[in-house]
Amino acid sequence: MSSNDSRAPSFPMKRCPFSPPPEYAQIREEAPISKVTMPDGSQAWLMTRYDDVKAVLGDNRFSTDASTPGYPFIAPARAALLMNEKPKTLIRLDPPEHTKHRRMLTKEFMLTQVEAMRPFVQKTVDELLDHLESLDCSENPVDFAEEFALALPTTVIANLLGVPYEDRDFFQERAQAKLDLTADPEVPLRAGEEMRAYLDKLIEEKMSSPGNRDDLISRLINNQVVPGHLSREEALATIELLLMGGHETTANMIALGTLSLLMNPRQKDELIADPSLVKNAVEEMLRFHTIVHYNGPRVALEDVEVGGQLIRKGEGVMAMISAANRDPEQFPNPDAFDIHREARHHVAFSYGPHQCLGQQLARLELQIVFTSLFQRFPTLELAVPVESLRFNHDAFVYGIKSLPLKWASKTPKKFFSVDYSRCVGGGLCVMAAPKVFAQNEDDGLVIVLDENPPPEEHEAVREAARLCPALCIHIDK
Repeated sequence: MSSNDSRAPSFPMKRCPFSPPPEYAQIREEAPISKVTMPDGSQAWLMTRYDDVKAVLGDNRFSTDASTPGYPFIAPARAALLMNEKPKTLIRLDPPEHTKHRRMLTKEFMLTQVEAMRPFVQKTVDELLDHLESLDCSENPVDFAEEFALALPTTVIANLLGVPYEDRDFFQERAQAKLDLTADPEVPLRAGEEMRAYLDKLIEEKMSSPGNRDDLISRLINNQVVPGHLSREEALATIELLLMGGHETTANMIALGTLSLLMNPRQKDELIADPSLVKNAVEEMLRFHTIVHYNGPRVALEDVEVGGQLIRKGEGVMAMISAANRDPEQFPNPDAFDIHREARHHVAFSYGPHQCLGQQLARLELQIVFTSLFQRFPTLELAVPVESLRFNHDAFVYGIKSLPLKWASKTPKKFFSVDYSRCVGGGLCVMAAPKVFAQNEDDGLVIVLDENPPPEEHEAVREAARLCPALCIHIDK
């Protein structure tokens, strides 16, 4: 390792709510490849330019294995977690081991496989929006982050993997503990042990009673573990990575993307008027927020020159994707949120062999959310001043702790209507749907008790309409 630079600023640097740390832009302007001092006192090279970040992330001469001498740790909690990770997860493996393990999962996340999930994702989004619509936000704002943003990807990844959704509180809490950079190192270690114990029990259940299961964990067991291509412990590490990566990141992206549109109402209205803008909008959200904002620690396995700077073997590198996504050479006026921007070439999913395996699923979820959300809730708005929102500055995955929202309530839709001028008071409707209809004792005419009955009463209303001798009960479309 080369000698330390006494002028090297401390890392990590605190980001703003909607931007990477301002120091990144200053460093990019003055000395785009500079030394920074890590929490343990060691130093690493900070990469801030788009081309340099891609060069490091795409080069196998830079290792992502945290046990390699010189690997830079962003916090003691992170160091404890990664150094005690046995076996290593997929993202801590270098080729050729990484290549072998990644190929076992590639088919699961191909575009055709992901597209096959579209009906389920859309159905889940619609059901969650129905749930939101049922909530009364007139007095108490609704925490959108909890009720929708976290619920959607949790449901999707639980269904894909075959993890019981009712266990969501358990694995959500452990995932958040593992990602907390400020925690005592024992906290993420204990959370990791509890998570793997839970998943190991789940694997045991699936192996002992395979049945006719069609979920990713079962396929991984049948296709890789049983034939001996993958050990049970390695499968466990892979499943943990997929479970954590499949809900925490997308949940924060949904919440922050929603907030971005609420803070840019003109762009929100444009998206409502033209849903074809959704793909651009999603890519811009991913670029603008870059929520895996500490992604990019590497260590050189040999001497490598990057951007005119020699990185010696054993030197740590922080290839900051959040800085790359704000490089004005690639993204003019980079600090502006613009859904018309062509931002697909961002590196929010990282770059090279370790880029996010589930990025197509994340895109699918985000595109469906932002095609549907504001169509259903065009009056959605922040229920508190934006200055009062609290962000996860000190987590490995950036996000928002809660997002209180409100909206103008709609007049409930009527399931049916009655033409009273034709009603003859036959009473058959009352017999068919006594919870919905009654008879006036004076004249025998129909009294409607509930114009918008719950779904379980809908069939009874249809039967009443069929029996009505005057044909005056109409099911509304």
